[in-house]
Amino acid sequence: MRLTRCQAALAAAITLNLLVLFYFSWLQHQPRNSRARSPRRTSTTTGPRVTVLVREFEAFDNAVPELVDSFLQQDPAQPVVVVADTLPYPPLALPRVPNVRLALLQPALDRPAAASRPETYVATEFVALVPDGSRAESPNQLERMVEALRAGGARLVAAPVATGNPARCLALNVSLREWTAHYAPAPAVPRCDALDGDAVVLLRTRDLFNLSAPLARPLGSSLFLQTALRGWPVQLLALPFAAARQPPLATAHARWKAEREGRARRATLLRALGIRLVSWSGGRLEWFGCGKESTRCFGTVVGDTPSYLYEGRWTPPCCLRALRETARYVVGVLEAAGVRYWLEGGSLLGAARHGDIIPWDYDVDLGIYLEDVSNCEQLRGAEAGSVVDERGFVWEKAVEGDFFRVQYSETNHLHVDLWPFYPRNGVMTKDTWLDHRQDIEFPEHFLQPLVPLPFAGFVAQAPNNYRRFLELKFGPGVIENPEYPNPALLSLTGG
Repeated sequence: MRLTRCQAALAAAITLNLLVLFYFSWLQHQPRNSRARSPRRTSTTTGPRVTVLVREFEAFDNAVPELVDSFLQQDPAQPVVVVADTLPYPPLALPRVPNVRLALLQPALDRPAAASRPETYVATEFVALVPDGSRAESPNQLERMVEALRAGGARLVAAPVATGNPARCLALNVSLREWTAHYAPAPAVPRCDALDGDAVVLLRTRDLFNLSAPLARPLGSSLFLQTALRGWPVQLLALPFAAARQPPLATAHARWKAEREGRARRATLLRALGIRLVSWSGGRLEWFGCGKESTRCFGTVVGDTPSYLYEGRWTPPCCLRALRETARYVVGVLEAAGVRYWLEGGSLLGAARHGDIIPWDYDVDLGIYLEDVSNCEQLRGAEAGSVVDERGFVWEKAVEGDFFRVQYSETNHLHVDLWPFYPRNGVMTKDTWLDHRQDIEFPEHFLQPLVPLPFAGFVAQAPNNYRRFLELKFGPGVIENPEYPNPALLSLTGG
């Protein structure tokens, strides 16, 4: 059958329409950063471009719609990404425009992987992290922040928000090796390591998304722990943002709920980032590690080398605190019962070096006279089986041999080992020997008399002439030359 010209034109028009429809459908399914590479969207023709990223808000009570609208009033084309772990409920009343996107971090079976990666929604060179309760009222605030970032030496710039909790500068020292973060007033304002309070923070997009946890909450704590560790300063600018006209968390109940969830979020974050102790300049301490009711921070030790040493870390401070508490308590019990004891092995070495437990040690060792065991009720009980005393410490016979062990609790197995020695022809010996280089016999004259030595916050008994005692067990120069317990597996010097 031959087509007429009219029929051919109609078929061509239908085909063209189908192609156009297919192209726009394909375009809508491309990630934001792919579509934004058109020359019309680059900073060369429109000036510096910043994506507003809203992460820190509570789904149950927020002013996010007002925040987003305020930025769109300054620039209707302003890119905005609101980030949440899961779909906020009640739903957010966000404008239905292409440049406002909602990114959900939790993967879902019906979404592609890119949908859970917020960096795929950001096509600009810079990103502004804007907290809930903020609003934009002055034009070009973000562009002025970009100019300040480009002009200065800071990797981040921040502008305070005029709320009841405006940002202030802090100094922050993060030690991964010691599992700690220490906050103090910043010595030089406006340059600082961290901020406390409400602020809009601007940085390069590549810097944000090169962090290991770029959008972990609480965002301020997470961001500045990571940037301070990298030595990235933040500059606090005199470009304040306004507070929301209808502030979030206006009721006492909403504030209580937000504070409770914020504390839980922060504890989860710090544990995930490996921070066990946060200290403040006034002496306040916050602990995020193990305690009496939780297991210790590391598992079974293999080859005298705990797992954290392989991670470039030393003993977590919560574990050291538990060891100090256990050692002080055990020594008090032994002294009250008339059991002669002395610091042994690595514990004596730590006392000789700096009056404390060695920073990477994982237990405390004490020697005792075997003949004094019967003087102590807890040790007599441990001969027959495990004994939990009135303070929750567990006294027992060790499964590895004929010696005693006192654990911090039934749950937390940080412990003090008690090694029973007895004299034979002027030499102190014992019945159980382990494959440790310091586990050898020694002359009894080192114990006659015992001498006091500061250790772990109290004064313990130690062998006289403990330098010679230690060099007998470990070798010459052992006090001045620290080393990990098993250098054949892992050396302190890295060799």
